[in-house]
Amino acid sequence: MKPFDKLAEFELDVLKEVGNIGSGHAATALSTLLDRPVDMAVPKVSLVPFEEVAERVGGAEELVVAVFLRVDGDAPGNLFYIMNPVAAKRLLRRLAAMEVEEDLEYSDMELSALSEIGNILAGSYLSSLADLTRLNLAPSVPAVALDMAGAVLAYGLMQYGEMGDAALLVETRFLGGGEEIDGQFFLIPDPDSFATLFRSLGVDVP
Repeated sequence: MKPFDKLAEFELDVLKEVGNIGSGHAATALSTLLDRPVDMAVPKVSLVPFEEVAERVGGAEELVVAVFLRVDGDAPGNLFYIMNPVAAKRLLRRLAAMEVEEDLEYSDMELSALSEIGNILAGSYLSSLADLTRLNLAPSVPAVALDMAGAVLAYGLMQYGEMGDAALLVETRFLGGGEEIDGQFFLIPDPDSFATLFRSLGVDVP
């Protein structure tokens, strides 16, 4: 069963609202962390087949910076925040006011900062989803990696077994220092979790 084949427009609107609320929470949380204004554009939210996730970030061999964590609770799954390495450097420089090199090497401090930013984003979106569904959703401690997109997804599969067949994609855009900084947030529920999520939202999914 592929839930995205059966969703009506109003049901997708519910998921878009999760993205909108989550973006607002994330911008507020990041502003507090960084002690500076952080703006986020209205996100684009969609459901995509799992096999298209790597293609959405440039292909399985595309080098990416990824923050990965596990979602535990009533609707377990896997969560990734994926950025182009150049955009990740720009995010650290423009938003976190860090002095970073222009190359694609990352220091432990830079990776730690990206992990914290990804953790805040994940927490914000999961809180929004939990508020709407009244489900218990808890993120694990995040891991961060600079690797090919296919390898990042394979790591999630290796760690936690089979992923579900669909991903909730939230395309985020930070606005800072006169620049737009793009990233992509993928929530990939376990095979049985999508039905739990949609039923909690009043959507009858067989």
